[in-house]
Amino acid sequence: MRRQVLLFFSVLCLSAVLGQVSYSIPEEMAKGSLVGNIAQDLGLDVKRLQARRARIHTGDSAEHIQLNKEKGLLIIKERIDREALCGQTTPCALHFQIALESPIEIFPITVEITDINDNAPSFQKDEKNIEISESAVIGSKFMLEKALDPDIGLNGLQSYTLKPSDNFMLKLHSQSDGVKKVEMILQKPLDREKQEFASLLLTAVDGGEPQRSGTMQIHITVLDANDNAPVFTQTVYKASVKEDSPKGTIITKVSATDADKGSNGEISYIISNSMIGTSNLFHINEDGHLILNGPIDFEKARNYEIDIEAVDRGGLSDSSKVIIDVGDINDNSPVINMISSSNSVGEDSPSNTVVAVMSVNDPDSEENGKVRCVINKYIPFTITSTSSNIYSIVTDSDLDRERASEYNITVACSDEGVPSLSSSVTLTLQISDVNDNAPVFERSSYEAYIVENNTPGLSIFTVKATDADWNQNARVSYILEESSVNGVPVSSYVSVSADSGIIHAVRSFDYEQIKDFHFRVKAQDGGSPPLSSNVTVKILMQDQNDNPPQVLYPVQTGGSVVAEMVPRSADVGYLVTKVVAVDVDSGQNAWLSYKLQKATDRALFEVGLQNGEIRTIRQVSDKDAVKQRLTVIVEDNGQPSRSATVMVNVAVADSFPEVLSEFTDFPHDKEYNDNLTFYLVLALAVVSFLFITCLVVIISVRIYRWRQSRILYHSNLPVIPYYPPRYSDTLGTGTLQHVYNYEVCRTTDSRKSDCKFGRAGSQNVLIMDPSSTGTMQRMQSEKSILDEPDSPLEQKPPNNDWRFTQGQRPGPSGATGGPEVAMGTGPWPQPPTEAEQLQALMAAANEVSEATATLGPGTMGLSTRYSPQFTLQHVPDYRQNVYIPGSTATLTSNPQQQQATAQQATQQALPPPQASAQPEPPKAAQTPASKKKSTKKEKK
Repeated sequence: MRRQVLLFFSVLCLSAVLGQVSYSIPEEMAKGSLVGNIAQDLGLDVKRLQARRARIHTGDSAEHIQLNKEKGLLIIKERIDREALCGQTTPCALHFQIALESPIEIFPITVEITDINDNAPSFQKDEKNIEISESAVIGSKFMLEKALDPDIGLNGLQSYTLKPSDNFMLKLHSQSDGVKKVEMILQKPLDREKQEFASLLLTAVDGGEPQRSGTMQIHITVLDANDNAPVFTQTVYKASVKEDSPKGTIITKVSATDADKGSNGEISYIISNSMIGTSNLFHINEDGHLILNGPIDFEKARNYEIDIEAVDRGGLSDSSKVIIDVGDINDNSPVINMISSSNSVGEDSPSNTVVAVMSVNDPDSEENGKVRCVINKYIPFTITSTSSNIYSIVTDSDLDRERASEYNITVACSDEGVPSLSSSVTLTLQISDVNDNAPVFERSSYEAYIVENNTPGLSIFTVKATDADWNQNARVSYILEESSVNGVPVSSYVSVSADSGIIHAVRSFDYEQIKDFHFRVKAQDGGSPPLSSNVTVKILMQDQNDNPPQVLYPVQTGGSVVAEMVPRSADVGYLVTKVVAVDVDSGQNAWLSYKLQKATDRALFEVGLQNGEIRTIRQVSDKDAVKQRLTVIVEDNGQPSRSATVMVNVAVADSFPEVLSEFTDFPHDKEYNDNLTFYLVLALAVVSFLFITCLVVIISVRIYRWRQSRILYHSNLPVIPYYPPRYSDTLGTGTLQHVYNYEVCRTTDSRKSDCKFGRAGSQNVLIMDPSSTGTMQRMQSEKSILDEPDSPLEQKPPNNDWRFTQGQRPGPSGATGGPEVAMGTGPWPQPPTEAEQLQALMAAANEVSEATATLGPGTMGLSTRYSPQFTLQHVPDYRQNVYIPGSTATLTSNPQQQQATAQQATQQALPPPQASAQPEPPKAAQTPASKKKSTKKEKK
C-alpha cells in the first residue's frame, strides 16, 4: 500500500518570555530535513553563531537534531519515530538547549513531533477460537481482542467491522483510557445441528490518510447449552504498588461468579490484551491474584491498566479492569550535565564572571525530584540558578593567581527525598596570570667583599630577585643602573649578568686607590608593561699584601754613600740611627718588623724589632773596623710577607777625614760585585745546558753500541773483523802497535782543576810535551783495561815532587821560585788571583796551538788519533805522570825518573845563559779586593 506522508511544519517563538524557541515537525522526516532557521529566530548573525561556538546540548537524551553552523539551521540528524520516542504520550516533544560562548548564553529549544499515519492497526493473534453453547441467548456477549494502533488521534484505531454478520454483531464501548472495548453480541440463536463451526473476519480500521486496517480470523465452535456467564464482582479494580517492590508481590485479587454448576461453573482468569510489555510485568493465577512478575519503574510508567477476563468452561466470560498506581521512591540521584565550562579565567576578571553552566535533572517526582546545588566553601565562586534546572558558576570576589593558581570547584547536588540522594562533579579551573607583581630582591641592600688584584671577569656576588607572577611575567632580568664612581661610569668597574644576576668585576681593583663603592641594580620582569624594582649593592675591597715596605730613611742614593758616624767612645745602647719604613697596605699587611740580616760585626749592633732603631750592644773598642756595613731587612706581617732591605753604612771614627778614606770605593765595589754575579749565573746556566746535552748524547751512543753488540752476540754469522784503510791491528804487524786514548778536563782556576784520564785499550798512555817533542814511554799497567772497560779512574792527589822551571810557568805565577820550589820540597804555591787565572788559561791555549803546529810527519798532533806515520819512543804511565792545568809542570811519582825528568825539563825550558839569572818574581795584578786589604794594612 502506497504511503503518503503529510508534513506539517510550524514555528512558534517565545522569545518575549524566556527566549525559548519552539518548532513542530512531523515524524519520519528524512535525514537532513530542515527543522528551522535558528540563527534568524534567535536574532543572531551566522558569523557570530560560528564565532561563539554554538552547539546543541541534549543531556542524556539521544541527539535527533543537529546544528548547521555554516547556515544557522536546525536539521534532522536521524529519522524520528514518534511511537518509539513517546509511545502514547501526547504531546511528544524534544527538549534541548543551544549553548553559546564568549559570553556564555543558553537558549532552550522545543521541537514537537506530530504523528503521521505510519502504523496500521494490528491484533496480537491472527486467529481466535470461541466455543459458544447453542443455548446461548440472543444478546449474549463475547469479548474480542482489541486491535492495537501505536498512532494517536485520527491516525489511531477508529472502528471495527465483522463479516459475515448473520448471527453476530459488534458493539464498541469507550473506556476511560480512550480505548474501545469490542464485544461480539449474538443476535440470532445458534443451532449446533445446523452449523457447528463458523468463521468470522474481524477488521480494525484507523482514520488516517491513507486509511490502514488489520484483521483477525475468529473461529466459533457451537457447544451444548451453558446459559450463565461469569460475572465480576467489580467492573474496575484499583491497586497501588511501590516501584521497588520485588518480583512475586501480590498486587490485588479479582473475583467473578458463575451461576452454572459443574464444569460450566468453573471459572478461569486470564489477562486479556494490554500494552506491549505489560503482560510480561504481571500475571494472574487461578484464584484471581494479580502478581508482579517483573521490575517496574515510576519514571517509565506511573500507572498500569490491565484487562482481566473470567471464562467458564462453557466459554462464557466477563471482563473487568484493574488500575495499578506505581508509587515513587527516591531511587534516582540528580544527574549533572556540564553544558559549557571554561578551563581558565584571568585573575583580573570582574565579579559575576560566568565560568561554567550546567543542567541538573532528577527523574523522581515531587519532593524526591527537587534538587538543591552547592559548591565547596572558602573559594571566590558561587553557584546560581538561572532557571528550573540550569545552574551557573560565577565569581563573587577578586582572584589572585599568586594566592591560588588553581581551583577545584566541586558542585554537589542533592534531592529532598528520604533518604536524600546526591551526586557531584568537580571542575578544575586555572587562574591565568596577569603581570601585577614587581620583582622583589631577597634583601633590601647587599654588601660584597672582593680581594684586590683580582682577575678581570671574576664573579663577585650574586643578587637574586623573585617575581610572584608566572611564566614570562616572572622572568627576571637584571640591569646595572647608570651611575658614576669618582667620575668614572660604574659599568667600567662591574657588570651584571642579565639572566643570573651574577656581578662580575670588569677590572682589577686596587685597595690603595679605591676602598669601596656602591651602585644600584634593577630587576625587571618580562611582563607587558614590565614591572621593576632596584637594590643598592656596596662593594668593599679587601687589602692584599701586594706592596713591599718602602724605606724612607736612610735614603738610598745611586752615586753617593751616606754613613752614620759612631764615636769610639759610644757606650752600650748608643743610638746609631733609625730605619724608617712605611707600607701602603693596611691592617696586618702594614705591620713592619726590622731585622739585622748581615753586618760586618754582628756583636756590635742590633736593630729594634718594632721601631727599627740601630743601637750598639757593647762598648766600641779601638779594634773595631772603621767601616761597618749593616744590611737591615724590613718585613711586613702579610701572608706571604714582603720585605725590603736597606744598606746602612756606619763609620766608627772620631773624625770625618778618617771616615772619608774608608768609604771612597763603595760604589765601585758594588758595581763590580753585581757584574760578577751576573756573569757567574750566566756561565752556570750555559755549562748546565751543555752538560745535560752531552749526557744525553753519551747515553744514546752507549745504548746504540750496546744494542749493536747484542745483535752481533746473538747472531749465528761468523764475525769478520774490519779495519779501516791504513789501520794496523794490535798484533804488532802495523806501524802503530797499540791504540791510545786520553782525555783532559780542566778549568780556568788551576787551584780547582780536575784531571780525568782514560786508559788506552792496550794499556798505553800518550803524553805530549809542551815543547812539541814527542817523548814517549811505554809502560805496562798492572791491570788490563779490557777486563774492566767501565771502571773509573780516580785522580791521585799530587805528590810533593814538583818540578817547576821558569819557562814552565806562564804569566806572573810562572816566575822562578826558590830552591824549594825547584826541588818540589817547598809548600804549595799561593792561590792565584783572577787575573793570574786568565793569564794561565790563555798561555795554555797558546802552548797547545804551538805544539800542534810543530808536529810534522812521524809525530802525533792533538787532533790526530790514529796515524801510521807516528813513531812511539816513550809512553809515560798516567798513574805516574800528571799534568797540572794552567801550568807546564809535570808531576811524577817514579823516584827513578824524577831526577832525569827534572834535568830534561830544565834544559828544554831554560833560556840562554845570558838570561839564566833568576829575576825577582813580579807582583801580581791588584784586584779591588787586594787593594782594600793593602789599604787596611797600611792604615793599621
